[in-house]
Amino acid sequence: MNLSRRTFIASAALAPVACGGLSYEHGIPVTQPKPLPLVRLPQVGQEWTYIKRDAFNGKTLDVINERVASIGSNIVIDRMTSDGTQLPSEVQTSWGMVSTDTQWPRLLNFNPSLPLWPEQLSVNWGKQFTTKYSIAGNPEYRMNWQEYMSVQGWEKITVPAGEFVALRFQTLINYESDDPNKVDCIRKDTVWFAPQIGRWVAREASGSYQIQGQIGGAILEGSYQWQLSSYK
Repeated sequence: MNLSRRTFIASAALAPVACGGLSYEHGIPVTQPKPLPLVRLPQVGQEWTYIKRDAFNGKTLDVINERVASIGSNIVIDRMTSDGTQLPSEVQTSWGMVSTDTQWPRLLNFNPSLPLWPEQLSVNWGKQFTTKYSIAGNPEYRMNWQEYMSVQGWEKITVPAGEFVALRFQTLINYESDDPNKVDCIRKDTVWFAPQIGRWVAREASGSYQIQGQIGGAILEGSYQWQLSSYK
């Protein structure tokens, strides 16, 4: 995979976007805070609970609790479902730089790690990142991952946990699949990040791919939404 920035952005923009009553695509724009807020630093015991829904039909899929379990050479965030089932942990190499990401259909490991939110909380910020990823259980097979993260603006958003002024940003991703039959693999991730809680309060993710050698439209992957229901 060797896409130019211009080609990548143009192709990734074609990725499907979740729509319907759950979509926050039309949030309430607000003026950028002055001064820019600082991101809350991690402490052991901080928690966030999210409601995960299928964006196509609105069905609740799970309620997931995330908790800062340890801070050292890595930051580990443990995760658990509402029925007590332990999920894979998120791992950050430093605050906001993820090396083990749990938000995708499969557990992904990145080397080098990737930012979870913009490096600058400014409406003019945008940057492209390139890394390699592997799927948990198969670390020797590393594939290409390219993404462009850009700030869309500050918005006021209401979720079950309350009302927040959040930084909305979007990440357009083009990645190499471990399935050689899948090509033009694209993901779109829209996030509302609240610096005061050190985490996002809402998120939407969708994706598509095509089958090698077949003519026709892109095949849609699962589309999901998350809302913050509580935090501490």
